[in-house]
Amino acid sequence: MNASPSHRPHPAEWTETQSLLPSAERDLPAGRHQFHKEQMMARIHEDLRTSSRTSATSPAAPVKRSNPFLRRTILLPAAAFALAGAVLGGLALTGGGADDGRTALATGPALTTTIGVADPKGAPQLLERISLAAADTSAPTPRKGQYIYIASKVADTYIKTEGDKSEVVSDELHSRQVWNSLDGRDGWLIEAGKTSDKGITLKGDTPFTGAYNALAELPTDPDTLLQRIYRESDAVRDPEVPRDQAAFVAIGDLLFESYPPAEVGAALYKAAAKIPGVVSVDDAVDATGRHGVAIARENDGERIEWIFDKKTLRFLGERIVVVKATAGDPLKVGTVTHTSAITERAVVDANKQLPGQAS
Repeated sequence: MNASPSHRPHPAEWTETQSLLPSAERDLPAGRHQFHKEQMMARIHEDLRTSSRTSATSPAAPVKRSNPFLRRTILLPAAAFALAGAVLGGLALTGGGADDGRTALATGPALTTTIGVADPKGAPQLLERISLAAADTSAPTPRKGQYIYIASKVADTYIKTEGDKSEVVSDELHSRQVWNSLDGRDGWLIEAGKTSDKGITLKGDTPFTGAYNALAELPTDPDTLLQRIYRESDAVRDPEVPRDQAAFVAIGDLLFESYPPAEVGAALYKAAAKIPGVVSVDDAVDATGRHGVAIARENDGERIEWIFDKKTLRFLGERIVVVKATAGDPLKVGTVTHTSAITERAVVDANKQLPGQAS
């Protein structure tokens, strides 16, 4: 799951909206302030990682990272929020400069959906079945020197502001490819509209916490695993984010752009079943239009849904849906603030190698 960590300012709009951010936050209902801050920080965190690299024609500069795929920053230390205040008017909000190889994604009307019916009593049974499916896998075990490759389709919905006019718009659905070494210290990212066609390095001294080796060291007893997830997320989460929500998001981020060993994946699903407020959803649709069932948790009027194939219970993707209206909020019920779909997950022999290519 990753991941991860929606309705945040788009990089192409940051230079237009930075002077309006304080007033925009005051106009938002109180329940949305934290979510907007999380989304803004997630994008700032990403830009801080990518801005130090050289142009696409030069060797990419190493980028220190803690977890480059964390899509919601509830697990970032408080220092990251302090850092955000120092860069709001600078590099991160201008997209890293004119020669960084990035292009703005096209925008269109807000993504919307029909909301599936949630069943508070259905989650334990569904997660037990998902756990059994995750444990019964024939996926190959990675060898030293190999990389985990994840391909996906993603899109976000956000509030675009130009002058005194604001509107809810969505990214064009676009492709994302990630490579990760088993130790999480090397990798590569190519994302349409966010990086150059050649991509950016994810090499760094601090390993990606969802790397295969790190996941393989997690306890496989669900109770012990959940205690660890609570303990580690408590140490770094923003205090405004509920503890149970932080744990649910943490598990999702570990599942999304990763390749957990079968027994660990099964344990993560069993651990999720023990989090209060987790529900099953009878119908949810991933970014490519595949229907499935979902495991979800609602917080502050929005529901994070992990989507699974109805027959095989294979993980398909994730989406975040507005399920409760808030007075004055432009994001209406049924708005999809984030959507993703895993299209391929594989083990390859080298960084930037595609599945099926010769070494």
